Amino acid sequence: MAEQPSTVNWQALEVGDRLPALHLPPLTRVQLAVYCGASGDHNPVHVDSDFAREAGLGDVIAHGMLIMAWMGRCLTDQVEQARIRGFETRFTAMTRVGDAITCEAEVAEKLLEAGEQRLRLALRAFDQRGEVKTQGWAVVDITPA
Repeated sequence: MAEQPSTVNWQALEVGDRLPALHLPPLTRVQLAVYCGASGDHNPVHVDSDFAREAGLGDVIAHGMLIMAWMGRCLTDQVEQARIRGFETRFTAMTRVGDAITCEAEVAEKLLEAGEQRLRLALRAFDQRGEVKTQGWAVVDITPA
């Protein structure tokens, strides 16, 4: 559930409208180490610089699922989790230490499915240079309570 009530007027949204973006500070090595512990994904490409260099990556890279989680947070900052009907992303580029990620959701389609008013949202997460790291979609129920 959102920490604060959403300021989005869901009924007034039209195709092409955007939800408020989520802007994150530059990614740190500490965040990667903490995420390793939280997720159980201890692949050394995420925390061991020497290993990552030997693998040809130049340095450590972020977990794709961390970036997907931030995209989910962009959604749940605006809509209750129980109203999300679908959420999917595709990883398109590596995220590196120092990248400042922005997550966005744009209305792609208005739907009437299963007796609910729904929005299909196009999602993307990109860095400070505009390089898209993940993209995908979500479907949310906006039926008035």
